[in-house]
Amino acid sequence: MGAASMNPTLDTIVLGVGEADSSRSETLVDAVEELARPTDARVIFVHIFDMKSYKETVEHVLDHETGRVDPNELADQMSVVRDMRDQLSDEIQHETRAATRKKGDGIVAIAEDVDADRVVVGGHRRSPSSKAILGSTVQTVLLNAPCPVTFVRDT
Repeated sequence: MGAASMNPTLDTIVLGVGEADSSRSETLVDAVEELARPTDARVIFVHIFDMKSYKETVEHVLDHETGRVDPNELADQMSVVRDMRDQLSDEIQHETRAATRKKGDGIVAIAEDVDADRVVVGGHRRSPSSKAILGSTVQTVLLNAPCPVTFVRDT
């Protein structure tokens, strides 16, 4: 059964993007394209900053230490987001959204805000004990997303 027959009403796909996704960007983009193409769904790249990383990124990327910078614009300039955007087919409509909060909660909130039909997140295999101790962005998204979630694991 192909992606088109499985996803007849996919209009909006949220792709959670973090710095750790650089190594799996091609795999994530391939997964999103497979979902988006059959229904001409739009892709929303989502990057969530915590306040510390937001401030550091403002200083590093924009060389701007004062004032507030729109998180969407900042995320759009991040290399991991740019790389994935550049890899995505020109035929697929896309945009970038960002927020400053806990990563899993932020992805879920944006998915709700844009009425996402699917969320795609990447990750790596973790032991149950490390998940219990450290928490898991992916676990938060899987349990709280307003729509189905596709998990793309490192190969």
